[in-house]
Amino acid sequence: MCMSNPITPFLMFSGQAEEAMNHYLSIFDDSNIQQIFHHEDGKVMYAIFTLKGQTFRCIDNTNGDHHAFTPALSLFVAFESDEEIETIFQRLSDHGQVLMPLASSPVSEKFGWVEDKYGVSWQLNLEKKQ
Repeated sequence: MCMSNPITPFLMFSGQAEEAMNHYLSIFDDSNIQQIFHHEDGKVMYAIFTLKGQTFRCIDNTNGDHHAFTPALSLFVAFESDEEIETIFQRLSDHGQVLMPLASSPVSEKFGWVEDKYGVSWQLNLEKKQ
């Protein structure tokens, strides 16, 4: 049993897995593709990548069914600077949908929620300074 990262987000895309991984790698520092295997048609059979040091796995759905992502499950990202959260929010919301604009809240200096162009939901948080 692998205990180094026992729970890993696993994303299933409808033919855009490699495009999405490359898009995310262009947005987040400390990110890379560790492994990628393709079907004969070029779709992703299986891939492992990291964003900000967090491991993810993904595939392209090849059975013909479409399974949409939902905001009921989102990726939560904590930031250390106003500039970083502003930049990432803008880049993730480009061709996506803003679910909650960046704004202060009782628990956050800034918080925003966005669904990216692939349908993946992201909560972005800049904690209040103590």
